Amino acid sequence: MRTPQKRTTGLLAVLAAGALALTACTGGTAGGGNGAEGGERVYVQAIADDPMGLNAQLISGATPSMFSAQILDPLIFLSQHYEMTPGLAESWELSDDGLDLTLVLREGVTWHDGEPFTAEDVAFNFEEIVPLQSFGAQIGERLDSAEVVDEHTVVLHLTEPFGPLLETVASQFMVPKHIYEGTDYVTNQANMEPIGTGPMVFDSYSSGEQVTLAANPDYWGGEVQVDRAVYPIMTDPNARAEALFAGEVDQASVDVSQQDRVSDDPNTLLLEESNFPQLVTVMFNAQSEYLEDPAVRAAVFAALDREAIVDTALSGIGTPANGFFPEALEWAVSPNVDFSQDFPRDVDAINEALDAAGFERGADGMRFTLNVRYINELSDVAATVEMAQSMLEEVGIGIEMQGTSGAVFTEKVYTESEFDLAFLRSTVGADPSIGIVRWYECNDQKAAAANPSGLCDPEIDAAAAEALATSVQADRGVALTALQDRAAEMMYYAPLAWFNGAFPTINTTRWQGQDEPTPMTNRMPWTTMTMEG
Repeated sequence: MRTPQKRTTGLLAVLAAGALALTACTGGTAGGGNGAEGGERVYVQAIADDPMGLNAQLISGATPSMFSAQILDPLIFLSQHYEMTPGLAESWELSDDGLDLTLVLREGVTWHDGEPFTAEDVAFNFEEIVPLQSFGAQIGERLDSAEVVDEHTVVLHLTEPFGPLLETVASQFMVPKHIYEGTDYVTNQANMEPIGTGPMVFDSYSSGEQVTLAANPDYWGGEVQVDRAVYPIMTDPNARAEALFAGEVDQASVDVSQQDRVSDDPNTLLLEESNFPQLVTVMFNAQSEYLEDPAVRAAVFAALDREAIVDTALSGIGTPANGFFPEALEWAVSPNVDFSQDFPRDVDAINEALDAAGFERGADGMRFTLNVRYINELSDVAATVEMAQSMLEEVGIGIEMQGTSGAVFTEKVYTESEFDLAFLRSTVGADPSIGIVRWYECNDQKAAAANPSGLCDPEIDAAAAEALATSVQADRGVALTALQDRAAEMMYYAPLAWFNGAFPTINTTRWQGQDEPTPMTNRMPWTTMTMEG
């Protein structure tokens, strides 16, 4: 029988050989030292599918964001704990009126192709690239000009204050002007072969096989301790899990149902703090004949046992939500909202509320049946829906489960409004105004990944606008509190749990320090992690 170590060595040798062959074809080079015991220090992270792109500025999605975080840099680092530290900008200052942001850039930084990183690059990004990014578009709408003061100083002049300005700037990856200027930005080949300033350099990509990155020998943030990172494409989730447990890969996404096994294995660890918190939510179609009444929506939400969902459907990972915003955003959390008190799972009271709303039980004991949408591949969400079915039946509500692909979910929920309830996993994001708030404010354009309820509430929209209109955090907190207080009265979107179980899992057999905190979300600690042996 082969031992896990022998299996690991065999696969790593194959991956490393493949990476070297691809390097020979592309002319790429590895940096970062002589390697462990004379060989390359290779890090292996399995990914689930071919990436649609590697530049998150122009191609949205979790995989482009993950690769961009290794290859590209933002001006300001924003950690998963919402702490800001210098990135490509050594310092920044926002004027008292919130209209002028001065950015002082690091000197001596070069792009991966050797060209210098300058203020011209930053100005080009904010004038041309940032407005095309989902969050950056809101800066673009308010940007009067990006003034180049000197080679290392840029001032962004806004036409009006923008509350989450710094958080939004921190969400923008800088790309090189000399590569993008005069091209079609969206179709530029650099979106698949990015040139950045980050710790890892794009090396090669073979569709259906793997992506390879190499160490940046000139990284401004320190010496990179990994010579090469290989990302084999493994579409089968069971195969990814078994490769991880065997030590054949160093990192992979593992289904939540496997997390008990992860906890029991001394060599594996879930990276629960690698990104902003995620949440599992329930969304109501307020145009549904059964859910028009806020009292009915509140009763349905109260019937969902959030603690049981965390304990069982989410394998004990995460915490039951007790409000609309997570504790990590303490400055914005409303002190007036307490789900345990406001929406207790009191079955008798829930039944009385449903009776009072005119939905008495029929001869079969049921009141009505709801069409429930969710995405099949989100197994944690699917498990949540299965539990919700029995919880709602307890109060006389049936559900018809409609698990589909993400594309069908988007069409049916956001575009066609063909649902009563929808369950989803999403991320909290860098700031409430560019993250959570989109699920509450008016979405009469039926945009995807935004409020699908059909409701446009003037109080909520006014509070959302007020939070955007000032850069004073205390004032923003007051506005966001008003939004949450009204959301509790309306109840058409709410988190059930704060959940990080979908984050990557690591095997610590070969590399130590993979779980060390980094100054920005999604980035691996390339300069501090060490190879065993």
